[in-house]
Amino acid sequence: MTLKPGESPGFLLWHVTLRWQRQVVAALAPLGLTHVQFVLLACTWWLNESGEHPNQLAVATQAGTDPKMTSQVVRTLVDKGLVEREIDPADTRAKRLRVTPRGAELAPRAIAVVEQVDAEFFRGVRAKDALDLLTTLAR
Repeated sequence: MTLKPGESPGFLLWHVTLRWQRQVVAALAPLGLTHVQFVLLACTWWLNESGEHPNQLAVATQAGTDPKMTSQVVRTLVDKGLVEREIDPADTRAKRLRVTPRGAELAPRAIAVVEQVDAEFFRGVRAKDALDLLTTLAR
């Protein structure tokens, strides 16, 4: 039996994701960040705040992004003065990432903006229910 679009969980998830992404993109635009730039900056910042000096692969893994695309977007973050890339002394092919002071100032502001989008987007849904569902789906 073929489901109607409104009965297909995957189709509904697609539409929900697009609506959420549009809201995040609009909220980040005044900060000069794309959605993926935000995710990679925030992940680098979180890892740095945890005392880590991650390489690009570690940031890509944390973010769930493709390593090649991550490298391209990190290059943009470097050009914007938000992240620095340093050669890893243990592996000269790898680059370690660190947020700059400007990036360290912008990251928590951008996180707050996205958290506000999330709060508005999921308003009417109990936070625990949303987290339980999304955690299950992410596995």
